[in-house]
Parts: sequence; C-alpha cells; structure tokens
Amino acid sequence: MSTKKLTSEDYNDYSSTENSPDHDSLTSSPDASSRSSDNFGNYQHLSERTGTSLQKPFLDYGNVVMYSLEECPNLWLRRHSVIGRLLVEFFLILTQLGFCCVYFVFLADNIKQIVDVANATSNNCYQNTTTFESGSMDSRLYMLSFLPFIVLLVYIRNWKYLAPFSLLANLAMCVSLVLIYWYIFSSATYTNNLPPTTEWKSYAMFFGTAIFAFEGIGVVLPLENHMAKPQKFPVILYLGMAIVTVLYLTLGVMGYIRFGDEIKGSITLNLPACWLYQSVKILYSFGIFITYAVQFFVAAEIIVPVAVAKVSERWELWVNLAVRTALVIITCALAILIPRLAIVITLVGSISSSTLALIIPPLLEIATYYGDGMSKWTIAKNIVISVVGFVGFVAGTYVSMEKLVAQTISMTNITANNVS
Repeated sequence: MSTKKLTSEDYNDYSSTENSPDHDSLTSSPDASSRSSDNFGNYQHLSERTGTSLQKPFLDYGNVVMYSLEECPNLWLRRHSVIGRLLVEFFLILTQLGFCCVYFVFLADNIKQIVDVANATSNNCYQNTTTFESGSMDSRLYMLSFLPFIVLLVYIRNWKYLAPFSLLANLAMCVSLVLIYWYIFSSATYTNNLPPTTEWKSYAMFFGTAIFAFEGIGVVLPLENHMAKPQKFPVILYLGMAIVTVLYLTLGVMGYIRFGDEIKGSITLNLPACWLYQSVKILYSFGIFITYAVQFFVAAEIIVPVAVAKVSERWELWVNLAVRTALVIITCALAILIPRLAIVITLVGSISSSTLALIIPPLLEIATYYGDGMSKWTIAKNIVISVVGFVGFVAGTYVSMEKLVAQTISMTNITANNVS
C-alpha cells in the first residue's frame, strides 16, 4: 500500500506553544468540514521532524485532535462516510464537555465541603471526620459561583499563556495524590467484613466509571504525532497505562478498605476535616479548575471554527467568545441538573467514553482493513470488543438514569415535606 508524507502545506502545525493559534489565526480558521480531503492520504511518520518536549503534547493537543483522527489509518471516515466522521466528532464533543460537567460537580462538592466544616477544622487529622453542616448553601449555587471564573478561563485561546498554569495544576494534583496515599495507608484498618461481591448494577456503574477514567482518545493520537520518535510510542503508551492502572487499583482498593461503603464519588470527599487535608482539596480543586480549560479546548476547536466561518471578519472575535461562553453555560446547566458526582461520571463514561474507546475504533478498523486481508481472529477480537462496549454502554446508561430518577424523586419528596 502506497504512502504519502505529510508536509507543512497539508495542515497547520500547532505542535508547540509558539505556533498555537492566537486571536487572529483562531478566529479566522476555516470550517473544519471545508478542508479538502485530497490533502489527507496514507502517510508515514516524518523521520525528520524535531519533535517536542514532554510537557507540550499534553498541553497542546486540542487543535490537532480532529486532524489526528482523520490523518490516521481511519481514512474510511473521511473518504467514504461523512456521517461516520460527524459521529466521531459528536461523541468527542460529548465526551470532552461531559468531562467539563464532571469538573463543575467536583469543584462544587469539594469547595462546599471545605466551607461547611470550616468552623470544625482542626490540626488533628486522625480523630475528626468530615461532616456537613445542616442548612449550608446548596452545591448548585457553588456551581453558579464558579461559572464567571471558568468563562474567563476559557477565553484564553493561546496555549502559550495557559501552559504555565497547567503545569502548576499538574504539580498540585501530584502533591495532593501523595498526601491522599499517605492518609489511606497510614490509617487503613484491615477487616474481613467487606462483601466480596455486589449486585450487577454496581458492576454497570463500575464500567462507566472505569471507562471514564481510562478513555483518552483526545490526547493519545496527538501525543504520538508530536513525538520526535513516534516508533517508540507503543512503549510509552504501555508504560503510561501500566502506571495509571496501578494507581487506580491501589487507590481504589485501599480507599475501599479504608472507607468501606461510605466511600464517595471522589475520595477527596472522604478526607478528614483537618487543615492538611483541607489544603489537599484546595490543591486538587485548583488542578481540576485549570484542567477544565484543557478538556474544553478540544470541543471548542471543533465547534468554534464552524460558527466563526459563518460571520464576517468584524464579528469573528465576538462570535468566538459567545460560543465559548454558551458552551460553558451548557456544561454548568447540565451539572446543575445532575449534581451527583458518581452518577455524572458513570453516565459520561457509559455513553460517550465507551463509544469512542470501545465501540467505534474496532468497527472502523474492520471497515478500513477488511479488504486488505484482515485475519478472522482480528475481526473476531474487534467484534468482541465492540460488543463489550455496547453492553457496557446500555447497562451503564440504564443504571445511571435509574439512579438519577430515583434520587430526583427522593429529593422532590424531601423538598415537598419540608415545604408542608
């Protein structure tokens, strides 16, 4: 099969912060759907590229996400199915904005807890527990209070200015993670009273949560494209996933051993009300606040150019800012409608993350390479992966919606009783 090297004429390279889109280039960028498909042929990685630093692929992937999805072997999407390409874009937008909804809920829950127990906070981290004060401000009001600050955050359209804050956010979350591990391992009491299994609905919730945590199509492909030696990407991918898996397993298992059935949607909500671990919540909240802009950037780079292309140059900046504002308001509104962190995580993971990570990729590989003599084992493997993803999609969505309806009815009844 012939290959074609991609040159600088084929696309705008935003692999570094110096070349990331500023006001002029971003607001005048053409509609993504209007790019000629002739520029996207089969390709091989350029051995002469200079690569980029370790930090930048994680910070600058947004502007090349859809390009990466289209340039990689899944050319079947672009050449043979506009509907398929739009479907990928839709679920990518849904996933990234779903992450943003989760961040709104996370911020509200953690900051609310810090404020609620402010008067009871002490220096003793092993005798006090985190409790809520009755009559405290509703978490949805906290979401509204964060709204203007997040709107201002997403107005930063050049990664050159956001990158330092993102680095600080990563450092803050790393420090927080170390302190969380320290508390769990130093205070865990081992017991045999924990149930070995649970009902099937809990497994459906687990599927949505796990796929939400692991799914990262928005960053994986751009990371490979920005590497100086892309042939080493599989090693880095396997190593990174192994580290992440160990962290998730140890934190999940030890967290459950420490807190049992009282464990919450975010383990930070189980930390005691002492100054040390209140600072952990603040640090982690800062990291999530900045990460909102990172996740939002992907969806904005798909939607904003389409809207900007429909107006004159005079209105480009205003339309750009208006669309960004509207998207943030939508994520805030959805978070307010579903202010339950565990349910939001499972719902986003089951609907969008499972589709992007498990359902679409195996089917696209079959559609792309079936005519090239794909083996029956590969076809069977891909079908099994897609079926597992679809079952998880249905089960996770059903259980999440069921719990959401049940909690909504419960809250309605409580409100009605209080009024009466």
